[in-house]
Amino acid sequence: MSVNKVILVGRLGRDPETRYMPSGDAVTNFSIATDEQWRDRNGERQTRTEWHNITLFGKLGEIASQYLRKGSQVFIEGRIQSRKYNGKDGIERIAYDIIGNEMKMLGGRNDNGGTGYDQMSGGGEFAQGGNSNQGNYDVAAAASSTPPSAPRRQPPRTAPSPAPVDDIDDDIPF
Repeated sequence: MSVNKVILVGRLGRDPETRYMPSGDAVTNFSIATDEQWRDRNGERQTRTEWHNITLFGKLGEIASQYLRKGSQVFIEGRIQSRKYNGKDGIERIAYDIIGNEMKMLGGRNDNGGTGYDQMSGGGEFAQGGNSNQGNYDVAAAASSTPPSAPRRQPPRTAPSPAPVDDIDDDIPF
């Protein structure tokens, strides 16, 4: 058994770039930065930033292109895919891309630079294909001209309380 699953939460390092394949399907690319912080032996704070290349296909890519901007905070779930290429120096190199199949926009209205994401309240979740969960925005609805509305919240249901028992028998077998 093997698993190829990646979960990242980070900020976009550049605006998404979308292009279209001959079939008409969208391909959107952008990079996100994740960082980790720790204290070294001298007690000084250290930070390491990792950059991840993200690729989103179809409606998910179109949604990312429409709502995300440089600096937007985003949750990406997907898989790692490697590709080989020849660098300018002629040396063969390997790049690792994250092929996303789920995206959640994080942060608030003011957290995304005042761009197209302002039209949505809170964060939104989008999944590639039919993987959206209840309570999440549907890709087809999100791709329409009007932004999706937040799912309705049902008030919690309370079970009716049992009627008080005045006469209790002691027929309990223990």
